[in-house]
Amino acid sequence: MSRLHFASALLPSGWAHDVQVVITAGTIAEVMPGVAPAVGDERHAIALPGLASLHSHAFQRGMAGLAELRGDSTDTFWTWRETMYRFALAMTPDDVAAVATLLYVEMLEQGFTRVGEFHYLHHDRDGSPYADVAEMARQIAQAAEASGIALTLLPSFYAHGSFGGAAPHAAQRRFVCSVDQFAALMAASRKAVAALPGGNIGIAPHSLRAVTPDELTAIVPLADGGPVHIHAAEQVKEVQDCLAWSGRRPVQWLLEHAPVDQRWCLIHATHMTDQEISAFAETGAVAGLCPVTEASLGDGIFPAHEFLAASGAFGVGTDSNVLVGVADELRQLEYGQRLQHRQRNVLSSGAGRSTGRTLFDHALAGGAQALAQTKAGLTPGAHADIVTLDTSHPSLAGRTGDAAIDGWIFAAGSGAIDCVWAGGRKVVQGGRHGLRQAARERFNAAVRRLVA
Repeated sequence: MSRLHFASALLPSGWAHDVQVVITAGTIAEVMPGVAPAVGDERHAIALPGLASLHSHAFQRGMAGLAELRGDSTDTFWTWRETMYRFALAMTPDDVAAVATLLYVEMLEQGFTRVGEFHYLHHDRDGSPYADVAEMARQIAQAAEASGIALTLLPSFYAHGSFGGAAPHAAQRRFVCSVDQFAALMAASRKAVAALPGGNIGIAPHSLRAVTPDELTAIVPLADGGPVHIHAAEQVKEVQDCLAWSGRRPVQWLLEHAPVDQRWCLIHATHMTDQEISAFAETGAVAGLCPVTEASLGDGIFPAHEFLAASGAFGVGTDSNVLVGVADELRQLEYGQRLQHRQRNVLSSGAGRSTGRTLFDHALAGGAQALAQTKAGLTPGAHADIVTLDTSHPSLAGRTGDAAIDGWIFAAGSGAIDCVWAGGRKVVQGGRHGLRQAARERFNAAVRRLVA
């Protein structure tokens, strides 16, 4: 058992002062506002719940910044993807573990305490399965365990190169499974995460490009009640190709043909009609937004203002992990809306309301829902995931309550976090994860070889 005391803390009911939090076995046992600090309490100024990065491709952290050289033709997501394939084809299981471990350390230092790992790098470099079909999933689980981040593993089913069951490309050979192979992979992956504190599993049909309707029907039950994540409508070309194949847009097709409900998370959903926006919101499913990656890849701007007006739910993810941070994703989400609408504070929940607080609340609830967490926030029974802010940071000086969140997201960026607890374990202190140096050294050795 441990006891923490915060001068102020963001609880589900709002900001509270003099809050004592008791942690037992990685879970919040008691939250008591209006209590003076007791002897033995560890004291901090401002506490927030940790957020989930609901969408991550961990291995891509190793190639961050390597696709910024302009090609002979217009650069798009599709040209970036070729760079990603080349990098993925070179990685060993140890490389994946090295890259994922540093990534998860960085996530924790930046305020993410759970990750939804949309994991599709399954096989050996020649495309043949490993002796342990979940070898790569085990490396991801080990990285999560070493860093302390909570893991929702989302093994991805990938069978085709484009809509209509087209044969996969040679560069996709490490991703591809049959339905039977994927069932075996899911069973082995469950074992890989079974011992992780707070660990759980879902499934991730990669996209309608990579999964036929019959395959989607066959694999969804493998989630066994867990979350279901799928990429949808990320790119204009994807929408055009889906229309050519089915006469329906990707989100429209899913809403008409798949059992989309609150367990589902549609990643990106960038390109939707007004009708799709309304119908998507009505399902209760979560929009998995990755604003930094969507900007990096030139995907487009999600219609967040319209989606929130329809009472849609969203969370944020780090996707390609080209830049990792809670503040970075939430700030980019709002700034994209400002550019789109040529207004300020577009996503604020109302007059006089903090934009940062609105973004934070939505991301907390949506991330928890998308990763099947029954309780979110600083409340009894929830996973003890807590972030404290460094009030000595110039952008937080004199700020309290929602103003501190705004200062963190829109001004301070990465330097505002002091300590982080993940599952009750204090993993970040003074803004630094205890594994940072060792993880960097291992990462650097792996990436130097991969880019040589």
